[in-house]
Amino acid sequence: MTGGAEGLLLLGGEGPRRAQLEEVLRAASLVIAADSGFDLALRLGLLPDLLVGDLDSVAPGPELSAFPQERIRRYPPDKDLTDAELGLGLFAERGIDRVVLAGGGGGRLDHLLAVAGLFQRESPPLAWYTALERIERVDGEAELSGCLGRRVSFFPLGQAAGGLSSEGLKWPLDGLEWARGQGGISNLVTSDPARVRVRRGSLLMIRELP
Repeated sequence: MTGGAEGLLLLGGEGPRRAQLEEVLRAASLVIAADSGFDLALRLGLLPDLLVGDLDSVAPGPELSAFPQERIRRYPPDKDLTDAELGLGLFAERGIDRVVLAGGGGGRLDHLLAVAGLFQRESPPLAWYTALERIERVDGEAELSGCLGRRVSFFPLGQAAGGLSSEGLKWPLDGLEWARGQGGISNLVTSDPARVRVRRGSLLMIRELP
């Protein structure tokens, strides 16, 4: 859930529209752009509080030239962490662990997998908004509000996810046990709200944005 998000991390690549992030922006006390996430910030009409990364893919322009140097955390291209991980580290330094990601859609598959892998960590992002979807981790139960008629897909995180049940989906999840590599795609939300529960393990839930 995005309620109570304290941080917004903007990534390079395809991202959501400003209207799809308004709730997140109202709640966020800190906005960080990771490398070409700065370009997404400009498309959204934002200037981030901080810019982090090796800056090898951010587009040059007057906004970047005018951005205060003291708000840039520049790293060499040869490094052990991705720019997204560096951004999350800046939030952690400030005691912010409720972070929403935006951007990162399209482009290279390895980048997509690296961001998706963040949801398997002990402290995953609250949500990830691409141009088309909102992705989040389900531990226990999740409610889907305002999603009537939209597609939603699920995949187990880790080794397996079991004890599944649902309300308000065209194809119920009741009784399903998914091993790694399994899952369900293109289900449809048929009631508002809908609910999904997982008793063992966790799910990665990908819902269609309006």
